Amino acid sequence: MARVETKASAKRKTMVEALPFTKTNYQILGVGLLLIVLGYVALAQPPWDGTMALVVAPILLVLGYCVVIPVGILYRRKAAPTTVPDAQSPAATAGR
Repeated sequence: MARVETKASAKRKTMVEALPFTKTNYQILGVGLLLIVLGYVALAQPPWDGTMALVVAPILLVLGYCVVIPVGILYRRKAAPTTVPDAQSPAATAGR
């Protein structure tokens, strides 16, 4: 007996989803990029053994790369909770 193979791709439904990043995500990523650029600018300021190059620049770079950019990627607005009327409540049975 021969097996009849069905195509799984024909049964697969395509799901249309919204883009994962919102305007807020892009704004947070922009702030992170700005911190990184400011960190490299501070790193390039003479003298090479000054406060800007040894203290301020690493702080800005770590904040940009390790804090703000991941927050911008992972940030998601909380979804509004949906309430389902309870079958026992008077409001749900009033319309019946």
